[in-house]
This record gives sequence, C-alpha cells and structure tokens, in this order.
Amino acid sequence: MRRVLAIALVIVAVVAFTATLISLLPTDFWFVRIVDLVREPFAYAAVLLGIVALVVNGKGRWLAVTLFSLSALIHTWRIWPYSNFAAEEIDRISAADAEVAECFTALSVNVKVKNTGYAQVAAQIEEVSPDLLLLMETDENWVNELQGVLADFPYTLADPQPHAFGMVFASRLPVADARLAENTHRDTPTLYATIDLPNGQDFEFIGLHPKPPLPGWNTQERDRNIVRAGTETPGDNSDALVMGDFNDVPWSRTTSRFREAGDWRDPRIGRGTFPTFPASLTLLGWPLDQIMLRGDLDLRDFTVMPNNGSDHRAVRATLCQGAMANP
Repeated sequence: MRRVLAIALVIVAVVAFTATLISLLPTDFWFVRIVDLVREPFAYAAVLLGIVALVVNGKGRWLAVTLFSLSALIHTWRIWPYSNFAAEEIDRISAADAEVAECFTALSVNVKVKNTGYAQVAAQIEEVSPDLLLLMETDENWVNELQGVLADFPYTLADPQPHAFGMVFASRLPVADARLAENTHRDTPTLYATIDLPNGQDFEFIGLHPKPPLPGWNTQERDRNIVRAGTETPGDNSDALVMGDFNDVPWSRTTSRFREAGDWRDPRIGRGTFPTFPASLTLLGWPLDQIMLRGDLDLRDFTVMPNNGSDHRAVRATLCQGAMANP
C-alpha cells in the first residue's frame, strides 16, 4: 500500500509541476489560464502533498518532494505581492485626513443570476448604504426585487439580462455622464460614468464583468475587455475608480497589464489576497472581485463583505479625494 501511495504521489507531483510550468506560458488557452485562478490553493496543496511525500518512505520520494516544493515556490512567487509580507502599494489615509477630504463608499456585488436570496442582498446594501453601487448578474427578477433599495439612489442605470451578465449601476452622487458599452463580447457590458463630487472635482467610475475562462472558451476576448476598460476611458480623467467581477485574479498577466497600462493601484497589494469566490469557502478560494484606483483618489478602507447568499462575496471600499492635498 505504501509503495502504491509513493508512486501515486510521484505521478501527482509530475502533473502538478508540469501544470505549474505550463501556466507561465504567455497564452490565452483556457486550460492554461485557469491555473492562474487557483495559484493560492494550489500552493497550499503542493506544500501539504510535499509533506505527505516526505513522510511516505517509498521509491521516488525525493523526486515528489522536490517537484511539490518547486510548484509551491513558483505559485508563491506569483502571488507574493498579494501577501501580508509584501510592501503595501496604497497607504490608508488617517481619520483626520478623511475629515478634510471628499469621501464616499463604493460597493460591488455579484448577486448570481440564479440566486433567489433577494432579501439578503437588499439587507447588505441597506447596511452599507453605499454612495456608489454596482450589481452584476442582474436579470429582470433581480431588478424588480431590488426596487426598494434602488429607489433610495437618485441615479440608476440598468441593463438586465436573462443570463449572467446583466448590470445595474446606482449612485447617490451626481452623475455627469454614464453609459454601458460592449467592448468585446455582445451582451457583456462595461460601465463608464463620470461622477461629480461636492468639492467641484470629478472622477471616472468603471464597472467591469467580463466572461470567465471556461472549457473551450479561451481568454483572448476577456483579456482585451479588461485591458481596454482601464486604458480607453471616455473622459480620460486621471482620477478614476474601477470595480467589478473581473473573472480574473489580480496577479495574472492580464490584470497586471491592466494595472500597468492604466496606472491603477490595488489595495490588496501588501495586505493579502482577500478571496471572494466561492463565498462559502474563501480560505481556498480566489479574489475575482476587484476594486482599484488611480490619480488623486486615496484609500480609507477596503473589505470583503460577509456572505450574502450569492456565490461571490461583495467588496466595499471608502475612497477619498483631496486628502493628501490638505494639511
């Protein structure tokens, strides 16, 4: 039995290491890009299996230990900026700075179109009472069921869809302009809005929910949608906020390119991965729901919300403009 287990561990180690190396290739094949999504749990599993291989005294023991260790190291290297040991990219502003700045809250919620827990999502929105709200996977039922909470927002823009890519944007702040654009896939809208602040300044808001990498569905279109959303903004405003379910993790080549091309800053860097999916198993999940900012927008706080009945957890942030310019 021990011999069979040792052989099985060697086979798993070879497969895992091969998949790890293939995941580094610059390709949009779905079966390669999916590995990006699971790097964090993959690293945990490699460490655990490496320990098991070390304990099992069989043929190929050290080969298995070495391959599992190398796999864990490669995955850890890729997600390292999103650990508590890395330097933070964005400093949280103090309460005193926030008092002299224009601050607002933003909430991003993937409701899951087949989910019928309308009351739980509505209760969470009411609890947070955000100034900006982005809802994804909203069909007609969701729009109708959330009319009570959406009525509290002076501005709403809805594009309900029967499948998984409907979107609703709501704002308590004045909206100078807003539109839903189909950057790549039909029926996969990207939201662009210009938001006015009481201090006379404005910023751009981008809501994003591209299609995920799925069997037989490569990521070329998704990648182009993500990058274009951050670089081809209509207002070309240096102050901007992007949020939504990217169906991508922040350490992937695509989202890294998105950040670099658009000069976006990520509150996760130096703070942790903050997994949001699946909502019931975030310890082994991955961070698909993003909030990033650029320009003179500053971060007051950033958090992943408690489970609201969807398969994603919502993310909330408090952002401020003009904090660093004040004494």
